[in-house]
Amino acid sequence: MTDASSARSAAISSLSIPQELLPADGRFGSGPSRIREAQMKALQSVSRSVLGTSHRQAPVKDVVGRVRSGLTELFSLPAGYEVVLGNGGSTAFWDVAVFELIERRSQHLVLGEFSQKFASEAAGAPHLEDPEILRSEPGGLPQAVANPDVDAYAWPHNETSTGVMAPVQRPAGAGSEQLVLVDATSVAGAAAVDISQTDAYYFAPQKAFASDGGLWLSVLSPAAIDRAQRLGTATDRWTPSFLSLNSAIENSRKNQTLNTPAVATLVLLAEQIEWMLAQGGLAWADARTRATSGMLHEWAGRRDEITPFVAEAAARSQVVTTLDVDEAIDATAITAVLRAHGVVDIEPYRKLGRNQLRIATFPAVEEADTAALISVLDHVLDAAGAA
Repeated sequence: MTDASSARSAAISSLSIPQELLPADGRFGSGPSRIREAQMKALQSVSRSVLGTSHRQAPVKDVVGRVRSGLTELFSLPAGYEVVLGNGGSTAFWDVAVFELIERRSQHLVLGEFSQKFASEAAGAPHLEDPEILRSEPGGLPQAVANPDVDAYAWPHNETSTGVMAPVQRPAGAGSEQLVLVDATSVAGAAAVDISQTDAYYFAPQKAFASDGGLWLSVLSPAAIDRAQRLGTATDRWTPSFLSLNSAIENSRKNQTLNTPAVATLVLLAEQIEWMLAQGGLAWADARTRATSGMLHEWAGRRDEITPFVAEAAARSQVVTTLDVDEAIDATAITAVLRAHGVVDIEPYRKLGRNQLRIATFPAVEEADTAALISVLDHVLDAAGAA
């Protein structure tokens, strides 16, 4: 670090940010995300009737039913598609898919840390053939290519580690027997999507749905359900009971899970879905996240010190904005002083290792808070420039 850089870091670290500049809610994390006060009040109101009670009885099953019916409406599900949920997060669902959605071989788009993890799970499965992996460097976006030798295509709708957003569309020329598996963990409920272009649109609830982890949810097509039922009952293929998608389908139809779920998470999730629907549904959420992420990218265009990490504008996420900071300014000094003032979780993804800010704009993040964050960042960068 040069003397000038050290001086800038010292100026930032000693900075006092005026209270009037700060956002009303300083949580901008990419997950877990901010939870609205109304959700917490709803959780408190059902503490005696739902929390600490059996998940096999009506009070908890009613909450699961609210989640399933709410997602059905939010995503405008085509006929035959079902909302299925199970214990564990998206990491668990990768293993679920390896056992009961990928039959022999899959194709994976790898564009960051999380898409790599699913590809690695498929590559390590002894009962599957080596997957086809189409890779781009972090910040880039590879394209799916129809291949008659695979039975499943897999990619993330949004790569949380890099801030790249991929289209959700069946590969041109893909066969009707080939499934499309889309990891929507960090963008489900925040961006428009045509569910008919997928066979498993799966996610965990701690991002746009403003809940905690511990569950996975997936919207499954009739084709995916048929394959899960066939592979799940095959005599020549073993599936651990905890990872049985077939079992999850059967339990979900009863509004329950195999094992005791995180009931508080279900309550928070149900409340968030119903709030989204009351605001205008997925179209409203899509418009809000486009607006807030757009504010950040527009701001980056005004600051010489800031460059969008994702060079292709069409590939930039509308829920996770990644911004490179000029090497003359230590981004960790920026995130540290903001954290000291209650603006938290805008650090970059740790394994990416860049001098960067990563700012989430899920539906619960209001435009006024995003504008306030920009004012705070201007204040900090101006102080660094004056040092």
